[in-house]
Amino acid sequence: MPDVIPYLGFNGNCAEAMRFYERALDGKLELMMSCADSPMAAQVPKEFAQRIMHARLALPGGGTLYAGDAMGQTYQGIHGVSITLNYGKVAEAQKIFERLADGGKVTMAMAPTFWAKSFGMLTDRFGAQWVVNGELLPI
Repeated sequence: MPDVIPYLGFNGNCAEAMRFYERALDGKLELMMSCADSPMAAQVPKEFAQRIMHARLALPGGGTLYAGDAMGQTYQGIHGVSITLNYGKVAEAQKIFERLADGGKVTMAMAPTFWAKSFGMLTDRFGAQWVVNGELLPI
């Protein structure tokens, strides 16, 4: 089975978002390449030189999150998808949920549900939607 990797698009604030996710998710930024630093630098309009062409964040447990800034097209925001995080412990899920919610909007506070001991949803300050589960239950 292939790795399924979310690729988030931003409108000039990808570097800020990925640094936030690095801290919030206890990840490690492995790559953050601006257009100016890419092999395509000469072909990129100057106004996009400092935008991020590609960023890669390694997550604990082997997951990965990719991102980049929109280049030349109309940016419509992040929509139509939520990123789900499953944690083995409620306390870990709560910690990550609170970090991601900082500056964002909680749409469903962490609470027990029939599929997990703890579940919550939020939209972070960059517009990404997250679903966080703590201790999945057999259903």
